[in-house]
Amino acid sequence: MFITTSRKPSAKTRSFCQSLSRALNSKYVNRGKMSFRDVLIKASQSGFQKIALVSQVKGNPSRIEIYNDKGEILLTLYVSGSLSNLKGKIDSDKLSIRSEIDDLKKSLSDILNIPESHENMNNILWIKKGKGENKATLEFYDKEGKLIDPKIYIRRFE
Repeated sequence: MFITTSRKPSAKTRSFCQSLSRALNSKYVNRGKMSFRDVLIKASQSGFQKIALVSQVKGNPSRIEIYNDKGEILLTLYVSGSLSNLKGKIDSDKLSIRSEIDDLKKSLSDILNIPESHENMNNILWIKKGKGENKATLEFYDKEGKLIDPKIYIRRFE
């Protein structure tokens, strides 16, 4: 997946995107003055068919829009994120998905091409039921089963 931001991202949004790109073994590119068309071209040249555009409100990540290589929107996640400086390494070839929310699991599994797993806690993207105003929480676990950044709280998705 090719990950970029809205224009003029804050340091917090850039850090969030870098952390997300490490967890998903994706490529993060600071958008700068690129138009969305330029983003599509750059993603295609880099060999990516999916683009994640991270927008912000008041300097914090607030929305992740996932597009296909034609610029058609596949999924919108209204989010907040947290970075706790938890480091680790995911073996991206073995990344699998576990979920407590079936419709979100199906969407993310299809879009990110991540298989489902029930076996262990290594190299996992775990979609948990949210608390309060959050519908879901996305957590990443590294190859040793340790929680790593980013933690993504999803308020809603469409």
